[in-house]
Amino acid sequence: MAAENVPESTTVSDRGMVTIPASLRRRLDIEAGDKIRWDLDEDGNLTVEVVKQRHGAFDDFDPVSMGGDGLETHDLAGHESDSARSEDS
Repeated sequence: MAAENVPESTTVSDRGMVTIPASLRRRLDIEAGDKIRWDLDEDGNLTVEVVKQRHGAFDDFDPVSMGGDGLETHDLAGHESDSARSEDS
């Protein structure tokens, strides 16, 4: 049996806490701030999913092109800079 297939075990603390073994953290790229999602199926099998939470709530969203070269400016309402809409006019 390869070393990477050896089952890992930890002990549950009196406060219900467990430590994820370092070898699993490295293999799964688990870092501080990541979430662990626990699920129990009807047969009593426990599954664990790593939910990455590295940089913020919207990091898993893909960027959307707004068109143009990205140099346009807009006011808070989304209007492009236009002298006809200027407060100075």
